[in-house]
Amino acid sequence: MSTLFNPLINGFHPDPSVVGVDGVYYLATSTFEYLPGIPIHRSTDFETWELIGHVATRPGQLGVEKVPTGGGAWAPTIRHHDGVFHLVITDAMGRGMLHFTATDAAGPWSDGDLLLKADGTGTIEGIDPDIAWDADGACFVTFSGLQLSGALNPNQPAHLGIQQVRVDLATHRALEEPRSLWSGTGLMFPEAPHLYEVDGAWYLLIAEGGTERGHSISIARGPSPEGPFVGSPGNPLVSARSTPRPIQNTGHGDLVVGPDGEWLCVLLGVRPRSGTRAFSALGRETFATPVTWADGWPAIAPVELNPRPGTRAEVVFDGPLDHEWVAVRRLPTEIADLESRSSALVLHADGTTLADSRPVFVGRRQEHLNNAVTARVDVSAGVGGLAVRYDEAFRIEIEAGGGTVTARASLGGLHQEWSAPLGTDVVDLHLDSRRPAPGRGIVSTSDMFHLGFTPDGGERVELAQVDGRFLSSEVTESFTGRVIGVYAVDGDVAVLRWAAEGDDE
Repeated sequence: MSTLFNPLINGFHPDPSVVGVDGVYYLATSTFEYLPGIPIHRSTDFETWELIGHVATRPGQLGVEKVPTGGGAWAPTIRHHDGVFHLVITDAMGRGMLHFTATDAAGPWSDGDLLLKADGTGTIEGIDPDIAWDADGACFVTFSGLQLSGALNPNQPAHLGIQQVRVDLATHRALEEPRSLWSGTGLMFPEAPHLYEVDGAWYLLIAEGGTERGHSISIARGPSPEGPFVGSPGNPLVSARSTPRPIQNTGHGDLVVGPDGEWLCVLLGVRPRSGTRAFSALGRETFATPVTWADGWPAIAPVELNPRPGTRAEVVFDGPLDHEWVAVRRLPTEIADLESRSSALVLHADGTTLADSRPVFVGRRQEHLNNAVTARVDVSAGVGGLAVRYDEAFRIEIEAGGGTVTARASLGGLHQEWSAPLGTDVVDLHLDSRRPAPGRGIVSTSDMFHLGFTPDGGERVELAQVDGRFLSSEVTESFTGRVIGVYAVDGDVAVLRWAAEGDDE
């Protein structure tokens, strides 16, 4: 039997959906305002996963250029039907509810068709769509009826529960008005619906309780995709709330038959640290856990922590960027110049900073709780550096140029800087995430960021330490996670080398 690592996919990879096709598994996750959008991981054993591509790799597939922070690609469902991969998703506050297709999950994927209301006046309004077909080929789109548009208070949008429509995929138009389905046990935010036919019965799996500590998974059963559905006596099937489990916020799951014929559930969760386990540095990650069946109902085991060994990645920029690189509201290829200088990634400043919605920034997800990144940069023609970003308001930077190195913390409107002179144009910038030192008391933190630099031919200089709790999902109230990358704010900055290593001990 394969080792079931947890996290299954490290770092910012929330809202997982999985499908098995001829012994191969394909897993999709949310990306919000980052591009390329909607990564696709592939595995044959549920142990080793490879990032094979993304759904949104071209301008226009996702309309995230102007979405507010936290908008964009929300909660995909990936399925395979009649030889074609299908993926439905809500581009929240962007294009709307979308349907993508591909013959190869690695891509290319279609441009994305809007799923229209029955009267054709606009897209179906809701989030977290699921797509399923019955034996007659009728297509059902089931979704969470969160109304994001027209709300009097954007922090209190209307929620219509779990809804469903039959859809004609030839026209991408609903064939009826939405109907309400079973919406859980009464907890807030029923969402993430998935439909399955198992042994002649239909099951409706949903998340409820919110995507924070109250998150959970519940299930109902009915005679058809349209119901009526009756909830399981074992609900909620999954919840870590009020438990000492090291993985919290478990919910938003998808079921699949695993490589050994046993059922599995992929779901999101967080790994909080501190004395009160209050701060989740990496945001929502993908986990997996076994599923068993009895008397026509599934039971989902609590998620067990089983981290992978540490990793190390080195990049020297002698070819195209790999799939791990992302940018904010635009594609990395729009700002990563790999042609003008040999074995270097050159960033050309355009007047933006990391406080702007579309910075000149390309990065990779922080994958480990203990993590160290070094970027060697040439700032002879500009100013830029290395940063860890949650969003525009929460970030930590170490920046070089103009004869100075500056460490900077921007935390929800609070700003602090530390500077030192720099006598060279080529410098290694260091951004390390480490466990806090012992002796900080019962209430501690998630980690400490250590910011430093090594001038060309010199010794490492420690410039600042910043409490990592301020870049956690609980403090930032973010749907994403830490992304560490390089950026430019003036002139041209050449990145000569990138190295990242970490572990979860």
